Amino acid sequence: MSDEFTSHGAALDDEGLANALDLAKVSAAQLWAVLAVETSGNGYFSDRRPKILFERHVFSRLTHQTFDAQHPDISSKTPGNYGESGAHQYDRLTQAIRLNRNAALQSTSWGLGQTMGFNFAQTHSADVESMVKRMVASENEQLLCTIGTLIEGGAVDALRAKDWANFARRYNGPNYAINNYDLRLSAAYQKFSYGGTPDLRIRMAQTYLTYLGFHPGTIDGIVGKQTRDAMNLFQAKEGMGLTTVLDDETLEHLRNRIDALPLQPPRHTAPVWELLRSAL
Repeated sequence: MSDEFTSHGAALDDEGLANALDLAKVSAAQLWAVLAVETSGNGYFSDRRPKILFERHVFSRLTHQTFDAQHPDISSKTPGNYGESGAHQYDRLTQAIRLNRNAALQSTSWGLGQTMGFNFAQTHSADVESMVKRMVASENEQLLCTIGTLIEGGAVDALRAKDWANFARRYNGPNYAINNYDLRLSAAYQKFSYGGTPDLRIRMAQTYLTYLGFHPGTIDGIVGKQTRDAMNLFQAKEGMGLTTVLDDETLEHLRNRIDALPLQPPRHTAPVWELLRSAL
């Protein structure tokens, strides 16, 4: 496991969202539409490493095709060969880092908004290493990086106008229609406009329950049966009373357990109860 990319995975909070909305001058529904399409609205994998996608065609371009012949799986003029999400993307990134660290980090999309590493300057980071550290630190920082690219890259005007085709072209490139980015953005916006945006407290609890292995289901800021069952399992393990709603005490316990987790996880996946014991 790439320990250098593991953090406590701090979830987005009210202050982080408010700062982002103030900078972008867009509604919460508009911003959540982008986040939902890019990463299903979650900036970390369950192992507390930022969500990433390694782009071999970008690595090939940045390294002038030096590694294409011997390492076509991670360096090629042709996009693709992504494979599974999660740890596999870090396996690919690790291989590329061994060949050229700077190019590898720049060839990866990071966090909530899947910000490409080569856009580090747009995030107001001194270099890609600085940007990646921010991506590792928290979803608040991930979102600020996303807002930086929206503003500096010029896509924010299209977002403000809800011009989804133009936004998708600017943010995802000229081939956006292949993946129906504009249609998916429009549908997501309609969903959040009429159904409301995620409750950040519930979303935070879902995120931390996921890290602890309690499987609350989709991290969407909505308390459904799966989230409630996961919360009750956690409460029972903590010796707390079971509730049907998320209370402050439960959220505080979750935060404490996450803060106590090691930043260099073991190479095997421990059962959830072992993780909890180690945090006591």
